[in-house]
Parts: sequence; C-alpha cells; structure tokens
Amino acid sequence: MPEINLDAVRIAKPADVRLAAERLREMVRDMTGFRTAICHNIASKQSMVDADGNVLATDVFGWTLDENDRWWRTPRLALESPLPTACRYESEPFWCNAQGIHTATPNSMLAAIDLSNFERRGLTPAAIVVPVHLPFGQIGAASYAPADRTKLDLSAEFEAFGDTLGLITRTFIAGYVRAMCDPERLPVGAILSKREVECLRWAAVGKTDFEISLIMSRSRATVRFHIHNASTKLDAVNRSQTLFKAAQLGYIGLNS
Repeated sequence: MPEINLDAVRIAKPADVRLAAERLREMVRDMTGFRTAICHNIASKQSMVDADGNVLATDVFGWTLDENDRWWRTPRLALESPLPTACRYESEPFWCNAQGIHTATPNSMLAAIDLSNFERRGLTPAAIVVPVHLPFGQIGAASYAPADRTKLDLSAEFEAFGDTLGLITRTFIAGYVRAMCDPERLPVGAILSKREVECLRWAAVGKTDFEISLIMSRSRATVRFHIHNASTKLDAVNRSQTLFKAAQLGYIGLNS
C-alpha cells in the first residue's frame, strides 16, 4: 500500500474543506489517474460544498454542467444506480462494471443487484467504489472511474489501491459531515435498560405487545411500560420512531 498522509484530507472546520478536497483529488490522480465523484450522503439532495458554498463536484473535482456529467444533480441515482445500491449492502471498497461487483471478500447479497444497463444507470462503464457508513445510518460514497470509458477491468488498480482509497475517502467524508452538516437530532446519554431493549427487539420483528408479554412472561402492561420508557428516553413521538432511533443508536438491529 502506498504511503499516504491522512492529515492532508482530514477536515476539522469548514475552512479545511476546499484544500482537503483538492488534496484528495490529487492523491487519487497520482495513484490511479481516475476521476473522483464523491457524496457525503446518498440519501440527500444536497451537494458537497466548500466554506463559501462552491460545489466541490465542479470547482474541485472537475465535473462540468454537461448532461452526462451532472451526476450530483440526479436524485434518481440513489434509487436506480447499482453503485449506491451496492453501498447499502457493502461497507468495504469494491470495483464494478456491467459484468459484476467485485469485493476483496465475498458478499453474496451483491449478486442480487440488478446490473442491467449498467453504464446508463451508473453513469460510468466501470468504477472503484468506496462506501462510507457513518453514525445514525448515514451512508456516504465515492466513485473513482477512469477517464477512458473503454477501460472496463479495474482489478489491478483495485488490488493496488483499494485499501488506500478506502482510508482517504472515509477520513475525508467523515470530517466533512462533522464540519459541514447539522448533527442528528438524537438524545445524547440516553441509556436503555435490558428490559427496554428486549421489548424493542421483539417489537422490531413485528411482535405485538400481547405476543411480547407471552414471550417474556410479563404482563402486557409491563411491556407497554418498558416501550413507553424507551420512547421517552429517545425523545420519540411514537412506536415507529422509537424503533428507528433505537436502531440508529445500535440498540437493535437486523440480527437482534
């Protein structure tokens, strides 16, 4: 793995964004010669900007306002493109083209992703992609693609630089989010009890209060009491939001 300076892409305050983005661009070019497309939140329509509001995609990373280049202005990408779709199921760097999604370690879930019309839907024939899974369920991502659109096999570049691209991308996006984005409205210091978590775990898989009371050998009133307490601690307005916030904070999950 080539030597890198993570401090060069680290962001502590808004004024750091522009220079860190420029250094990221140059590091990627020096390693691979590839272009950089980067997004701090695949669920957000907001473009990444510097402290003065300049869009990084155009001002730093060299994308134009041409229709084929305006990926950051295409909200459907997060829903239709196989690249951000794969980022929802994979947390490590991968490379992809129309023939498949290639990871350092197997991930069977990626095989089910639709890769038809790959270039049209992904706006690139091939790319190395770095997912960045952040606190509270936010997912950022970067796509590194060759300017030569006939280059479809990126296996050599991925083997040589995939881990390095992962490190600098995670450092850059995590710093950007802390410096430039409003923090999530989640309570700090809320500690759920064992019983509260247990009730929420059963509720998350669709069990009713009555069913949970049978499973836990408690009264229905007790189950409701624990779920209400959890809701109060998490500053949630209803049962759905209680489960959502509990999942964001890591109290419950798909494998609970």
